[in-house]
Amino acid sequence: MHTETHAITVTVNGTPYRRSVEARTLLSDFLRHDLLLAGTHIGCEHGVCGACTVIFDGLAVRSCLMFAAQADGHSIVTVEGLAADRHHLHPLQQAMRDCHGLQCGYCTPGILMTMKAFLDETPAPDEARIREALSGNLCRCTGYQHIVDAVKLAADRMRG
Repeated sequence: MHTETHAITVTVNGTPYRRSVEARTLLSDFLRHDLLLAGTHIGCEHGVCGACTVIFDGLAVRSCLMFAAQADGHSIVTVEGLAADRHHLHPLQQAMRDCHGLQCGYCTPGILMTMKAFLDETPAPDEARIREALSGNLCRCTGYQHIVDAVKLAADRMRG
């Protein structure tokens, strides 16, 4: 049995990678298994829960709905690339901590990446806009209010 492969070059968290991937490899699996970036979580594998969200050329996308081969020539940011370094949290991460915006944490990476892309486009959102942007991310633990509070706090801090 012959397995079709594709050579890809992709930049992930600022680092370029050249790999050969099977045609059927999902981007989420490539990130987790080939690049060992396990912060991208797998929830539903149907694009519904948002746990696998990454930033793809500046847009929040579900990595379980893309093939790794589709990432050829593109730039991706995962939750591992959100903070500037290991000693400083990104304002969104710090706000989630300060506002108790996480409990089990499984959904948190996807929420962080969704909200990062959202705040890049909408630096001063109101609560309704935050809730709308969050609507594609499922969290079974928090009830969302603390997450909304964290996004508002992060937006304030990011604006200075």
